[in-house]
Amino acid sequence: MSCPLDCPYLREARSHEKPSPVDPKQIPNRDIEVGEPFLNRNEVLLAAVMQAVVEAGLGTPGAVDADVREALDSLVRTYRTRESGLYYETRPANLIAVAVMERIQKSVEDFRQALAKQSGMETLRDADLLGVLVFLESVEYQLDNGRKRGRAFLDMLRQQSAVVAPEAPASGSGLLLP
Repeated sequence: MSCPLDCPYLREARSHEKPSPVDPKQIPNRDIEVGEPFLNRNEVLLAAVMQAVVEAGLGTPGAVDADVREALDSLVRTYRTRESGLYYETRPANLIAVAVMERIQKSVEDFRQALAKQSGMETLRDADLLGVLVFLESVEYQLDNGRKRGRAFLDMLRQQSAVVAPEAPASGSGLLLP
């Protein structure tokens, strides 16, 4: 059984943990630029996808950071393919990662529809979504502590989502709208 994310002993242990140095060459998708200007431009999308990842990761029984990483990797591959004009969905081999991926996709689609309804047109670009997914994937690589059951990434996202969205929106989808 996993320790709850708000367990004081787990929090204390994480405060003393020193992350392993990550070789930037090992982080995938470095060719997609996700610098500060990009993140500032897509702040609402980033918050919505972070919340979707948290809900998918914590809402899928048995999911850990490695499962979320696989789900993000498959989503990145899927949106890279879309950028080329093809619609091919890459799916992870891990069934837990598949469940996480499907939940993220559902939340993103709900967010896309809510934005379209609010503005009267399609406003969420696949390229922006790809950049946000690549950013979150790189953050997961940096927070990875090498433990098979680690959930430091999910915990960080949970804490950040609480700061960004202290209350769940009334729309029912659980995603933030601008």
